Parts: sequence; C-alpha cells; structure tokens
Amino acid sequence: MPVDPYLLLLLGTVGLAALIPARGTGADVASGASTAAIAFLFFLYGARLSTREALDGLKHWRLHVTVLACTFVVFPLLGLAARGLVPVLLTDPLYQGLLFLTLVPSTIQSSIAFTSIARGNVPAAICAGSFSSLVGIVVTPLLAAALLGSGAGGFSADSVLKIVAQLLVPFVAGQVLRRWIGSFVARHRKVLGLVDRGSILLVVYTAFSQGMVQGIWHRVSPARLGGLLVVEAVLLAVMLLLTWYGAKALRFGREDRIAIQFAGSKKSLAAGLPMASVLFGAQASLAVLPLMLFHQMQLMVCAVIAKRRSHDRVEEVTAPERAGSSRTGVGTGTRSG
Repeated sequence: MPVDPYLLLLLGTVGLAALIPARGTGADVASGASTAAIAFLFFLYGARLSTREALDGLKHWRLHVTVLACTFVVFPLLGLAARGLVPVLLTDPLYQGLLFLTLVPSTIQSSIAFTSIARGNVPAAICAGSFSSLVGIVVTPLLAAALLGSGAGGFSADSVLKIVAQLLVPFVAGQVLRRWIGSFVARHRKVLGLVDRGSILLVVYTAFSQGMVQGIWHRVSPARLGGLLVVEAVLLAVMLLLTWYGAKALRFGREDRIAIQFAGSKKSLAAGLPMASVLFGAQASLAVLPLMLFHQMQLMVCAVIAKRRSHDRVEEVTAPERAGSSRTGVGTGTRSG
C-alpha cells in the first residue's frame, strides 16, 4: 500500500517536538499560531463551499443522514465497546484517545478525492463532509462531555464556545465573503492547499511539545502502541464494511454507496486536533495519538479501495437506473470542502 509522504512530515514534526519542544514564551507563540492557522483553514473551507451546492445537497437528505449516523452514532458505539479491551490491549489514556477519535467529524478533502477516484457521487461527498464538520463543531464536544467525562478535563461551556469561535465563526465568515474571494480561492487552490497540511503540522507540534514538557510519553510502551494499531485496524475494517453493505441494504445506488463509504468511515485530523487541544489541555498529545494513527491508516486503505472501485465495469458505473438516483443535482466544479 502507498505510504503518504505527509506521514513522514507528521513523524518528523513529532520528532522535532521531542527534540526541541516549545517552552515558555515559545509555547505561547506556537499555540497562538496553531489556533490562527486552524481558524484560517476553516475560513478557506467556508470560502470554497458554494452556498448553492450546500442548499441543493440538502435534497439528498437520506445520504447525509446515513453519513452522520455512521459518524456520530455507529462510530461512538464501537468506541464504547472497545472499553472491554482495557487493560488487556489498551491503557486507559489510550482508550480515552481512541474513544475521542470515534467522536470527531468526517474528513472533507480525502472523502472528495477518493470518491472522485472511484467514480462516485462527488457532489454528495462535498456536502456530506462539510455537513459533518459543521455538525461536529457542536456535537463532538457534547459527546465528549457525555462519554469521556473527566477524561476530557477541559470540557465546559467555555470550551464549546472556544471551539465554535475557532472553527464555526471562520467558516461562516468564509461563506459571507465567498462572493468576493471565492474565485481567487478556486484559482489558487493548490497553493492554499498547503495551509491545510501546514496548519495540521503546527497543531501537532504544539500538542506534542506540550506532552514532552509534561513528560507523559513514558506512559506509552511499544506493545501498547501495537495493540492500539490492531484495534484501529479492526475499527476501520468494520466501518468500511458497514458503510458499503449497509448502504446497499438501504438501496442506495453505486455512486452514493461510494460517497457513503468514504465519508462515513473516516475521521478528520484537521477538526479533531484543535478540539482535543481545547478539551484535553496538557493531555492532548496522548489523546490525539490514536487519531493520528487512524488518519494515516484510513488514507492508505481507502486509496487502495478507491483505485479498485475505479476499475469497475463502465456498465455498472453508468447504468441509467442508478445514475439518475445517485446525483444530488449540484455541479462538480468544487472539489474541496
């Protein structure tokens, strides 16, 4: 399976934080910069998403409800079931991070990219990923409060407001200004795309620097990391099977099933990292470790699945009875949420 070069950058960032963690004033500067970077990232999300596409996407409500149910109902239930693996495979802190992973919203860019490669319903993937991110801004902190309890030590009404201010407000601002800057963002998509990855690297560095300063890494052994990887591999496999065959049972067409599988089985590193920083505070680096590992795993596995789906016979992809029922009626010009 392909190894995403970005994984090397993530590992390099973790290594940099281990060797040269941000301390004192440097930590304050890094924290402020990461907050600003994530806010700008969600501002770009708002500027990229056509309001008309979002409204038209609501017409395909069955698909979006299915994706939201997978993201915020099925995933958390599986996370709760994993509690039985403590302390055999997982330590309690790693389980807390695993459970948090199951609560964060779906991805936007990778869901769209893989759906496009597999020749699925791209407009539906755009709207599903965007809706999931918006719903997660409110739902993820509430689920964390209900399921993690004291594990999310930073949770409070103030933490919800911080997450809304950092993620939702910039997104809305991007939507408001899209009329004037939307074309500029579309023309410079590749350059501005660096903001996506750069902002994540900055948040990773800040979180892991804080973890190094707090001295929490001695609590994770290689055996425990191996157990975590096994659990996450099973979790991903279960969700990929459920989204594909569950969508078939619900009588979705092939193109819709592809969008549901890729949007309903993945978790967003971009949304999860800032939320973890607010909710977990000094414990954020350990809390986001399962999310980082799952993020790379889902990219590698879904890349293989998308390529296999792209080789499906043309007759299966373009059958009139399926094509007519699987489109949302919106354009495909926008490829990122």
